[in-house]
Amino acid sequence: MNIHEYQAKQVLKGFGAPVAEGVAITSADQAEAAAKQLPGPLYVVKSQIHAGGRGKGKFKELPADAKGGVRLAFSIEDVVKNAKEMLGNTLVTAQTGPAGKQVNRLYIEDGADIDRELYCSLLVDRSTGRVSFVVSTEGGMDIEAVAHDTPEKILTIDIDPEAGVTPANVAEINTAYGLTGDAAKDGESLFPILYKAFVEKDMAMLEVNPLIVMKDGHLRVLDAKVSFDGNALFRHEDMKALRDETEEDAKEIEASEWDLAYVALDGNIGCMVNGAGLAMATMDIIKLYGKEPANFCDVGGGASKEKVAAAFKIITADPAVQGILVNIFGGIMRCDVIAEGVVAAVKEVGLKVPLVVRLEGTNVVEGKRILNESGLAITAADDLDDAAQKIVAAVG
Repeated sequence: MNIHEYQAKQVLKGFGAPVAEGVAITSADQAEAAAKQLPGPLYVVKSQIHAGGRGKGKFKELPADAKGGVRLAFSIEDVVKNAKEMLGNTLVTAQTGPAGKQVNRLYIEDGADIDRELYCSLLVDRSTGRVSFVVSTEGGMDIEAVAHDTPEKILTIDIDPEAGVTPANVAEINTAYGLTGDAAKDGESLFPILYKAFVEKDMAMLEVNPLIVMKDGHLRVLDAKVSFDGNALFRHEDMKALRDETEEDAKEIEASEWDLAYVALDGNIGCMVNGAGLAMATMDIIKLYGKEPANFCDVGGGASKEKVAAAFKIITADPAVQGILVNIFGGIMRCDVIAEGVVAAVKEVGLKVPLVVRLEGTNVVEGKRILNESGLAITAADDLDDAAQKIVAAVG
């Protein structure tokens, strides 16, 4: 689960991290009052969407030379003017795709005198199984570009879970950043704080980009991006309350209610598969034959008839879907349950696009019988290759 920047900063502030004062607003009418709560005279007006690259983004509704989704304002009047331009408009960034995202919230924040911009993130390093700091002196930039162009400027520091962030870890991070004086002293408190927040709140990623050294020599979290481990959210009702469903795909929200692993994509062939690896292979072979998958959907190993039906209805609700491929290799997942779910869903919502089904494994004979006797226009396939070719041909 992702949260907005202003929410992430409030979470970090609760652990003692240095963040600027700021006020979130949802209406331009609130902009003046929000700005008056801040010291000024420099303000930053930030679009709050679940996507990066906001500063370099462009609003669809505004002229091409208009400013992006993060703007400096040098007076309260500027804050109000920018708020009126930004709220309700569609911001297109490198991460939103061409459709963009509507800006429904702004964060009005006190400005900062920046001396240096650094990059800092925490994540679980799969190669070591430990939480790692990823640090770079190249802050305020796309870290993927830094990794590609100058990988030597990125340092990964693993943290021993028993010891936590030690003075040696802090010294290594400070040295990597070239921090001295007040900034280095701030690091002694900030880096353990970030680790504590990451672990205690079961975060999947915590990114501070940029972490700034101000002209007064102190550190500040200038931007923050946080995502949580969805499997651990049951332990954090306070974090669950921060979820903004307007930033999520409606199909993905419904899928999460059924505990389905579903991700909406840009293609036109819907996929329903059991097992993440098989789902990836299914999407790959669709691409091999010249089409694009409309989704990733793993119904899991122990899905009920109702869960399968829900998955099928979510896939068919996508207007971009022109054909559906069901690919089941049943082990724990029984083929007859899949068949019953598909038939129940089709009878409820109808079938307006071609449907190809490949079944193999547990109770496959019974599954095929259910499909064959359903009276529905279902094309059977012998294997994955055959299934992919048939659905691609049917879609045309």
